[in-house]
Amino acid sequence: MSQLSNSPEFSLLSRRTLLKLFGVGAVAGVMGFSRFHKPKPTVFQQDTLNLPRLLSGKRTVIVVGGGLAGLACAYELSQRGFAVTLLEKSPQLGGKIASWQIEVGGENFLMEHGFHGFFPQYYNLNSLVAELGITDNFQSLHFYSVVYRNSQYKPEIFRPNHSAFPWNIVDLAIASPNRFQWGINLTKLKHLQVFQAIGGFEREKNYRRFDTISVADWVKKDFPQGLYDLYFLPFAKSSLNAPDTMSVAELMQFFHFYFFGNPEGLAFNGTKDDMGTSLVQPIAREITNKGGKIITGINVSEIIAEQGKIDSISYQVGSHINNIPFWVKRNPDVGTRNFASLHGASLQYFGAADEVFAVPNEGEEAISLSCTHQGCTVKMAEDGKFHCPCHGSVFASDGKVLTGPAQQDLPRYQVVQRQDDSLQLVAVNGTSSSPETITADYYVFATDVPGVQQLFKRMSGNVEVVRSQVEKLSIADPFAVCRFWFDRDFEWKQSNFTSLSGYQLTDSITLYHRVQEQFIDWAKRTGGSVVELHAYCYKEKQFPTQEALLTTFEQELYEIVPQLKEANVLHRELVNQKNFSGYPPNSYTERPETSTGIGNLLFAGDWVKMPFPCGLMERAVSSGLLAANEVLYREGLQRRKLFTVNPQGLIQI
Repeated sequence: MSQLSNSPEFSLLSRRTLLKLFGVGAVAGVMGFSRFHKPKPTVFQQDTLNLPRLLSGKRTVIVVGGGLAGLACAYELSQRGFAVTLLEKSPQLGGKIASWQIEVGGENFLMEHGFHGFFPQYYNLNSLVAELGITDNFQSLHFYSVVYRNSQYKPEIFRPNHSAFPWNIVDLAIASPNRFQWGINLTKLKHLQVFQAIGGFEREKNYRRFDTISVADWVKKDFPQGLYDLYFLPFAKSSLNAPDTMSVAELMQFFHFYFFGNPEGLAFNGTKDDMGTSLVQPIAREITNKGGKIITGINVSEIIAEQGKIDSISYQVGSHINNIPFWVKRNPDVGTRNFASLHGASLQYFGAADEVFAVPNEGEEAISLSCTHQGCTVKMAEDGKFHCPCHGSVFASDGKVLTGPAQQDLPRYQVVQRQDDSLQLVAVNGTSSSPETITADYYVFATDVPGVQQLFKRMSGNVEVVRSQVEKLSIADPFAVCRFWFDRDFEWKQSNFTSLSGYQLTDSITLYHRVQEQFIDWAKRTGGSVVELHAYCYKEKQFPTQEALLTTFEQELYEIVPQLKEANVLHRELVNQKNFSGYPPNSYTERPETSTGIGNLLFAGDWVKMPFPCGLMERAVSSGLLAANEVLYREGLQRRKLFTVNPQGLIQI
């Protein structure tokens, strides 16, 4: 930028011009926002009565699901005197922020599901971090970039900014090297409507107006192309929902929370170590320190509901086998996704989502294709073995585990009955592990979408209204992370975490050897580098196999960082899962809320309908705290104060 463009006169003129152009100068004046005013977080929920904080009697709570939502709920209730039992299917806690050990070149590292940014407007998550005294586990990334494959756009750089709307828009426009390519013309009605929609967020009105159409369809006609390319597309995908399957209303909520409704800017913190060490373990320790019980590696086998309430939950520890006979339907689509035959016999596939079973034609035994590590669906490769596409476990053709991190064999099931296109299955040797049955005053289901749908398949009783809501929940397109270890470092002018746009698969790159201590130490000792590429929401038809993902990731990495073409790849780790919540058009109305139609059952998770703007990790944590608050409210206790950004945009028409 020239010296003239940096002068005070130019800045003042630019701001006035842009405010006039955007039609929000009057709004700024009426609302009384000065250039330096920073609004405080909005209090969403606060009890004004002087209610007790701690439980005086005995109340029990079972939380199913050990991700951020379940951990937040269990943490808050355990602090208030409740006897909390947390049940988690996986061997480790954390859900989408879990960490697990891998070996590279004789050294152990902790792997995770990709880089996560902690934004300053994650008020409820950050308050939890402060209470735990673990703020030193986080560090600022100072700024981050968005780099475009399309050479017509220069990289955008985002830094901390403490100006509220509309000044944050003005600052963005002034700082953007692409501001003259936004393509906004407010004499066009559609362009004016776009600006009003993103600057005038109001939750219920927003969902009434925009929940019927996808982002991809909304931008097809007369939409500012530059605005879409520069901001809408990369930030929409960072929600882990693809534009063709994401509701415009959800995108508006996303934009309002991350930018238009808060004065925090777009820079964020990252963890100094893996997410498990930095965040998950401290929360879990505090739960157990307060008497909470955490059980991992469990399989819920039965949930009994009677008279509108949950009566009990039965589960097995260290077993992914369901002892109760159950029916599964034929899945003709699975066979088209590169599943091979077993010992030359043609296979049929039954079930869906994370519960798929392979059965040789007319065979009497089925094998579960759910990896015993974290439940991903394994696939048979050309070597005749079952490979987990998520974390690399390998199983023999009979289901025996050959390579971890999985520790248990794939479960086998006996075919009990055949009826049309369905099978009834029961576990082989299922009686070897007796189930535990537990009861509680309150139950919180805090799993991901596939998990809560499976829980309702195991539930008896008249719960059809809630079951229908859960069945209609959507799962987003899969995400994939590939982490590379190289024998040399390289020059990189962008941020250590950089969003990428325009690539066939890759949406971001993270230089782990510059942001996390275990990899910084390794790089200092070896001179190498550790680089991660993340695909937020790819199409399975386009990338149906591990090989397709790995090949494309590697090709695009060499395009992004040409210097690495001369380096040697020492190791690769692929994480590939399909369990993130989907927010498609027309899904808001029937989305479950915290309180359910089942008296003592509450929901938590990023799929729950939230009463205030939030996203990603903050959405998960806030949902868990909302569930805890509902329990506290019913017991006459002081609820935790919850915060959000300004819940309403300034441009109200």
